[in-house]
Amino acid sequence: MGHVVLFHSVYGLRPAVLAAADRLRAAGHQVHTPDLYAEPPVDTVEEGFALLDRIGQRTVLDRARAALDGLPPETVLAGFSMGAGVAGAMLAERPDTAGLLLLHGTGGSPAKVRPGLRVQLHLADPDAYDPTEEVDKWQRELTAAGADLVVHRYPGAGHLFTDPTVADHDPVAADLTWDRALAFLDRH
Repeated sequence: MGHVVLFHSVYGLRPAVLAAADRLRAAGHQVHTPDLYAEPPVDTVEEGFALLDRIGQRTVLDRARAALDGLPPETVLAGFSMGAGVAGAMLAERPDTAGLLLLHGTGGSPAKVRPGLRVQLHLADPDAYDPTEEVDKWQRELTAAGADLVVHRYPGAGHLFTDPTVADHDPVAADLTWDRALAFLDRH
């Protein structure tokens, strides 16, 4: 099994992220969950965006970069919502990444995708943070760049549907997401 780094959402390093990491570890993966905020997690998305604004995107990306130091180049980059964007941003600096596992948000620039890069996206349908038109455009661009991209959409689910501590939680969609994510990781 491989290495996975799992970046948290705008809420911070919450118990749901740690539980997801434990689920992946139980399947045999070595999972790293860096705290990109170095502050306690928050309870609302508004507090999360305020914390991100205070800490700054540059600091968040620097902490993500530091978390990747010493990990094998083929580490899978994964993330929840904001963390999916962080995973995608790190792709530019890690060309040998084995794959991108994106939960609740897109990530990765088509200019930084190598042909054959495996990418799996799990997204609510519709998703207030990732409008369908933008996701469709992103999907076309990544596919044109040569990514081996699979998009899973979950109709009726809320944005953070895998997180059992928020109102968006959808247990059926969450279970299906984890089954698909584990199958994706098992192929690395």
